[in-house]
Amino acid sequence: MRATSRWALADLRTHRGQALSIVCATAGITMALLLSVALLVYAANPWERAFATTRGAHVWLRTDAVADTGALAGLDGVTAVSGPFRTVLATVRHGADQATLGLRATGPVPPKAARPQLVGGQWLDGRQTDAVVLEKTVAAALWAATGDTLRVTVAGRSRSLHVVGVAETAEPGFGTGGAPGIGWANPALVAELGRAGGRTGQTVGLRLADPADADFTVQRAVALVGPERVVSVSTWRETRAEAEGDNHMLGLILGLFGLGALLAAAVAVTGGVGSRVLAHVQDISVLKVVGFTPAQIVRMFLIQHAALATAGVLAGTAATELLGTRVPGRLGQAMALWRTLPEHAWAVPVTATVTVLVFAAATVLASWRAGRIPPVPAVRQAAAAGRGLLPRAAGAALGMRVPPALVLGWRGAVRRPRRSAAAVARLALPLFMITLALGAWATVGRLGSDPAAAGLAERLTARPVHLSDPAARRALARQPGIAVAHPTVELPALAPGQTATVVLRGVGTAAHPYPFVIADGRAPAGPDEAVAGQGLLDALHAHVGQWVRLTVGGTPHIVHIVGRNIEARHSGRVVSMSYDALRRQDATVTPDFYSLVLRSGARPAAVRAALTAPGAAAFEVRTVADPTGGLAAGRGVVLGAIAVLALIGLGELSTAVAVSVREHSRDLWAYRTVGLTPRQSVAAVATTTALITLCAAGTGIALGVPTACRLIDLQADAVGMGAGVARPPWWAALLLVAGAAVSIATAASVIPARRAVRRREGRLRY
Repeated sequence: MRATSRWALADLRTHRGQALSIVCATAGITMALLLSVALLVYAANPWERAFATTRGAHVWLRTDAVADTGALAGLDGVTAVSGPFRTVLATVRHGADQATLGLRATGPVPPKAARPQLVGGQWLDGRQTDAVVLEKTVAAALWAATGDTLRVTVAGRSRSLHVVGVAETAEPGFGTGGAPGIGWANPALVAELGRAGGRTGQTVGLRLADPADADFTVQRAVALVGPERVVSVSTWRETRAEAEGDNHMLGLILGLFGLGALLAAAVAVTGGVGSRVLAHVQDISVLKVVGFTPAQIVRMFLIQHAALATAGVLAGTAATELLGTRVPGRLGQAMALWRTLPEHAWAVPVTATVTVLVFAAATVLASWRAGRIPPVPAVRQAAAAGRGLLPRAAGAALGMRVPPALVLGWRGAVRRPRRSAAAVARLALPLFMITLALGAWATVGRLGSDPAAAGLAERLTARPVHLSDPAARRALARQPGIAVAHPTVELPALAPGQTATVVLRGVGTAAHPYPFVIADGRAPAGPDEAVAGQGLLDALHAHVGQWVRLTVGGTPHIVHIVGRNIEARHSGRVVSMSYDALRRQDATVTPDFYSLVLRSGARPAAVRAALTAPGAAAFEVRTVADPTGGLAAGRGVVLGAIAVLALIGLGELSTAVAVSVREHSRDLWAYRTVGLTPRQSVAAVATTTALITLCAAGTGIALGVPTACRLIDLQADAVGMGAGVARPPWWAALLLVAGAAVSIATAASVIPARRAVRRREGRLRY
């Protein structure tokens, strides 16, 4: 055992650069995997924690004011009912911020099921008729806190409300799927606002014995209450998916790159061990002569790389634990939350152990070849004699005065096709993963700089305050920075089967149609034609060309889906038609807001200031959110992944250089005999390495570009946006990567090749 350890240490000292690259790559891979686990936990845990703490409802129904919901408690599988709560929709304002709020009539004792959890202030005491408790997402949207005063407007009449508390629930948050905010108020206040002309209704939550029965329970509940009485429904699955949002996607992206980097590193280790086995054939033969068994030979390489992997894992784990919470943004928040959870205790050692085992398995597979080397390698060398003959094609190229370095370099690359193909495959893997990372970067950058590519042609939305539709259109038409103001209305609609709520949108007019980004089919043109997002097609199990019947407050709407558009809002569960066509089906519809497409060169901030300036028409103006959302934070993740993969690629390059130099060192005598100068001999070695690297770069990029687009479109499909948003990496970046790889490989091969030539020249002089 002592001799084994001494040989392993001596070999590590000989290959310090390769050993350091393995340690650094393992540390980076460990950090990526740990951060991905933290993000995945962070994505789901806040909602799950809130659901468990509040004993959340699995199904929520919003109905009209006269619906009979009393029989819902008797449905099979329903263990508890929250409500029904008399609800009134009102517009509340805090400073310059405004939101639609669904005020629920609640007494001084919160409900037992779906019980709001206070995160600040206190609950209603039953005496104050102007007190309100806000759900935390609408409080954040309004920048409101305990003690603030809100202005509530119903039918043109306003009054003040005092915020006495902020609560957390497991229900859909404000703005999720177009949902209004949630507030809890005294029943007398809700009744007063209802009499003043507010739109009233009821809200009821159902807690189930088996959460898997949520869809079936929704069908029975809607049938029991009456489809014409139901305004909207939601289930716990939809709420959880919307609560996870981009955090879940970030975790998946980081996990994908972590696993890909782990695979690339394992392959690189396999090649590195195999290269060193070939370099140590004589030493291994001597070790076998003096009594080393094949198992001991394998164990030497295993000890080496297990020690390196362990060092890298420990370094990566320590860096993640010490610095993870200091990373700004979601990564730091995820690490801070993860540390407080029981999963943290076992996820860290499991991730570290799996990483070390993967490296150990790769080492065993590669070092098994060392155990099979015979004690007398001269027999193998004799059997290999005769392979050095110059092929006819190479001789013909030399006769045509092609530079000898290029001919001999090409011969060195193709002389052993299996070995060269293996080197190309190992080096192509990290380049393939880097291409995927660049594809993700390009897509996020394109969507962030050009929201129209994600179906968001408007840069601002304007909601009129106390203005009729004609007056609002005239006021917007007078603004020089606005090209088109599309009237827009979004209505919650029940899908066929009454198992889900989707959004029916009317936007644009026949004279100025909304510029949808069509991925399949065509844009709507007829009176009943519409386009749908991928999320809606998935929810309804529909396809382009199908007729769909939707119900809005008991009013049926039959639309013909003629195309699929890129839809970044409401999880893609949107069917869109022109505002004129929607008005023909329901004349009571009026615009909720106007989608503002700006003129070229117009600045959104300037247009917003003009619309909200003192003395201007009363508009609430909001900037359209970045369609990439939290994915912009993933750019740092992509950069980290590229750095780790580049490190792995450098390790594989060092292996390729070592193999190339060793193969050519056997031919240096022949090069000198045919008249090559030392510089030409070095150029031949560098050419071999450059050709192998160039082939690997071409293979990795050629496979990576379509794969990146496909994976991004699959993820866009999964979140409801729909395929068609992926952008290939910038060709300049790909050329830079390929050029850097070839240049580094060529430069890295010059120094060892020059040393080998000098050693050979020294022996000749001797």
